[in-house]
Amino acid sequence: MRADVIVGVQWGDEGKGKIVDMLAQRYDMVCRSQGGHNAGHTIWVDGIRYALHLIPSGVLNPKAINVIGNGVVLSPESIIEEMRQFDNLEGRLFISDKAHLNLPYHALIDQARERLKGAKAIGTTGKGIGPAYSDKINRVGHRVGELLHPMQLCETILDYFAQNRDIFDVLHIPTPDRAALLSELEGYKAQMGCYITNTTNVVWKALDDEKRILLEGAQGTMLDIDHGTYPYVTSSSTVTAGACTGLGLNPKDIGKVTGIVKAYCTRVGNGPFPSEDTTEAGVRLGKQGHEFGTTTGRARRCGWFDAVACRYASRLNGCDELALMKLDVLDGFDEIKVCVAYQCNGEVIDYLPSNLEDVTPVYETFQGWEKSEGARHFGDLPPAAQAYVKAIEEMTQTKVGMISTSPDRNDTILM
Repeated sequence: MRADVIVGVQWGDEGKGKIVDMLAQRYDMVCRSQGGHNAGHTIWVDGIRYALHLIPSGVLNPKAINVIGNGVVLSPESIIEEMRQFDNLEGRLFISDKAHLNLPYHALIDQARERLKGAKAIGTTGKGIGPAYSDKINRVGHRVGELLHPMQLCETILDYFAQNRDIFDVLHIPTPDRAALLSELEGYKAQMGCYITNTTNVVWKALDDEKRILLEGAQGTMLDIDHGTYPYVTSSSTVTAGACTGLGLNPKDIGKVTGIVKAYCTRVGNGPFPSEDTTEAGVRLGKQGHEFGTTTGRARRCGWFDAVACRYASRLNGCDELALMKLDVLDGFDEIKVCVAYQCNGEVIDYLPSNLEDVTPVYETFQGWEKSEGARHFGDLPPAAQAYVKAIEEMTQTKVGMISTSPDRNDTILM
């Protein structure tokens, strides 16, 4: 048995949560491989909204096991708060002892650095993700398993502050009080200890037992630390390969790969966004799509579907199919644009260059349609919407396997 993968192929916020939630009903295990609580998956079930940040989206399937892998940076405060939404998680949620801790001082570092950068700030969520991953790579980070020994971890953290006192002074971050820190860590152990384990063994056993496994990441391909729009990216590997390292799998363990894309594009934070539309059309996309970040509440930048970036991301991830999300948001537009190429240094190119700062989009215009919302069969879509979907398949060289026509789990067309 192999593990199937759900991966975002734009700038994140593509709607992965809905698809993972829908598919999770068919899987025995759902695993989160990277990122932290800066990510947010919004899921609507029977009119009830669930906002998930760290717990895998399979939590809404009472029969599914949920795994947070070693590639995640975990905020104890955030996961504990999120766990309160659900009953009977013991035996259904497992947290890797090798995942790295994202502690409150990481957020303070993140926010201070963004302030110091001013106009050059990347536009992070300020949740401490980058500093937590930096500590991991610098080999000075703290793993989740260390929470099982709070006294020892407390001393290690205080030693970390002592060694980096000059840096913390510049950032105006005080050394934690020993007693308060120890109490905090003991509280984390009390509430999380029973969930901490070697998740690599858990996932391997599930594969050996022929269990159906679904892997989900956070953010999207264009925010990948290596292959995204660097430096305006996240701090982890958001592509299919990252799912392997973030859970302890090898490439042969990967089965079907489904790429999640919106029928248009959005981006949160700073950085290049070739198909961004700052006119009334872009504002309308934001309003009709309710484009506000699950985690931050920030308004997302909106624009048209970028077929060049999607084709690149699909090849990079090995996508077998695309799930086309929020097609209904385009309802009522007279014309719909798609970026089919870029103008770069005086020439037209149909590939993604290493630097997107100086490119301008080349658009193809498609006829709009009145209403696709709520459609559950491809034949129920207006002819112009059907033509749009088929054009996306051709331009991205990837089959569209699912189409979402509303936030509700049931309003999904299976092709």
